[in-house]
Amino acid sequence: MARADRQCELRKLEHVDEKQRLHLAAVERAARGRGAPLGPAAAHALAAGVDSRTVVLVEGISDQLALEALAERRGRNLDAERISIVPIGGATTIGRFLDLFGPQGLDVRLAGLCDAGEEGAFQRGLQRAGLGPNLTRADMEALGFYVCVADLEDELIRSLGAASVEQVIDAQGELGSFRTLQKQPAQRGRTNEEQLRRFMGTRGGRKTQYARLLVHALDLTKVPRPLDRVLAHV
Repeated sequence: MARADRQCELRKLEHVDEKQRLHLAAVERAARGRGAPLGPAAAHALAAGVDSRTVVLVEGISDQLALEALAERRGRNLDAERISIVPIGGATTIGRFLDLFGPQGLDVRLAGLCDAGEEGAFQRGLQRAGLGPNLTRADMEALGFYVCVADLEDELIRSLGAASVEQVIDAQGELGSFRTLQKQPAQRGRTNEEQLRRFMGTRGGRKTQYARLLVHALDLTKVPRPLDRVLAHV
C-alpha cells in the first residue's frame, strides 16, 4: 500500500483509544513481518472495523449490501451497535482478514457469510486462526459463520420465488434482457430460478445492483436462513 494511502487510512483512526492503537500497530507489524504489507482493501477494512465490537466478514459487496438492507428492514442501526460488515474481496483472502480481526489481531467478535463453494476456504481460515480444529458446518455456525447454498443470489431467488424476482427485474427495465437470455440455447431446459441466477452474473455490477432490491422485496417471514442467522448472531 502506498505511503499516502496508508496515512489517509490511519487518519480515520485518530479517534480510537490507546489499546486499539496498540492492536493496530501490532497487526501492521505482523503483516510486514510476513512480507505482506497491508493492501488498500485490508487497510480500509481496518479503518471500518477498528472501532467496532463485531466484524462480519463477507465475500463481496453484494453480500454486504444485502445484510445491511436486511438490518435496516428490521429496524437495526449497525453503526450504533458498532457492527461492521466487511467485504473481503473473495474467499481466498479470509486468512488475512482473520489475522486482522481475530485473536491474533484486533480480537473483536467475529461472524461471517460465504458461498457453499467457498466453505472449505473459510473453514481452513478459521482453523488456522485458532478458532477450532476440524470444524464442521455446525461448528462454523456456532462461531457465527454461515454458508449460502449455493450463493447469495440463489438464496434470495428461492426465498422470493421466480415471479417476484421477475417483478423486481421488470421494475429496473431489464425484463427484456432476461427474456433474451432465456432464449439462448444454453438456457433451454433450465428452470426459471436457474436462469435468474445466471442473469444476475451476466453483467458486471448486476449482483450488487440487485442485492438490496431483492432484500427489500422479501417477506420478512421468509428470509434466507444464512442471512437471518448471521444477523441474529450479532
